[in-house]
Formats: sequence, C-alpha cells, structure tokens
Amino acid sequence: MANIKSAKKRAKQTLVRNARNTSHRSMLRTLVKKVVKALETKDVAAAEAAYVSAVPVLDRYSSRGLIHKNKAARHKSRLSAHIKALKSA
Repeated sequence: MANIKSAKKRAKQTLVRNARNTSHRSMLRTLVKKVVKALETKDVAAAEAAYVSAVPVLDRYSSRGLIHKNKAARHKSRLSAHIKALKSA
C-alpha cells in the first residue's frame, strides 16, 4: 500500500476510474448486444433503434479513450452493414 499522501490519492483515483470504466464498458457492450439480438430476430425497426442509441455512445467512449477509435468504427460499420443486409433481404 502507498505511504505517501499523493500516492494514496492516486490509488483512490484509480479505484474510482476503474469502477467507472468497467461500468461504461459494460453499458457499451450491452448496447451492441441489443443491436445483435434485434438482428438475430430479424427485427429491422428494433435493430435500427438500438443502433441509433449505440452509435453516440461508441463515439463518445472512443473519443475519451475507453475503447480504440478503430474498434468503434469497426462496430459501427459491421452493425450498419448487417442492418442494410437485413433490410434488402
């Protein structure tokens, strides 16, 4: 355990940030899973609605560094491609 006051503060900050990041990452994964589930049930309207709610969260957390920007772009690209394919089918 840290002995210096500033190190103790950093340890506390790390715990708080770790909890916040874990929560946000979980929420992000849940939003992506909602889109995937809607796609699996072939519900285009629900998939589009879930996608619209997931995109800003992906963008927000990629800009803040929670996930890599390419990962966010990859998720958005693949999900939108699946939605388009479901629409045309």
